[in-house]
Amino acid sequence: MIQGSDDFFLKIPEPQRSTLLYLRHFFVNEIGLEEHMKFNTPFYNFKKKWFCYISYSEKRKNEIYIGFVKGYKIEFQGLESEGRKQIKIYRIDPEKDIDVMALKKITTTLKSHYD
Repeated sequence: MIQGSDDFFLKIPEPQRSTLLYLRHFFVNEIGLEEHMKFNTPFYNFKKKWFCYISYSEKRKNEIYIGFVKGYKIEFQGLESEGRKQIKIYRIDPEKDIDVMALKKITTTLKSHYD
């Protein structure tokens, strides 16, 4: 985890902060991705390529979603394109438990599309 991203996470109110910190831990420690900050957003790389990012918007009622860069390559319940050609997003509700099994299936499937 990198220092610049700490500031991003710590300035966010609860319960969104805990949700985002869990996602950060999940991507880095359980999935084995590398964290980088780009565009004031935490990005996660796999094999030195962009894999996903976490989006948080206070303006959109504290919305949280994960953008999967190669999401267009798979179909999975909960992944939405919303008109994007490449990235599909997976929404996270901080008031509910995260479906960890779904995230593991998505990330495992997407990892197979990186060489």
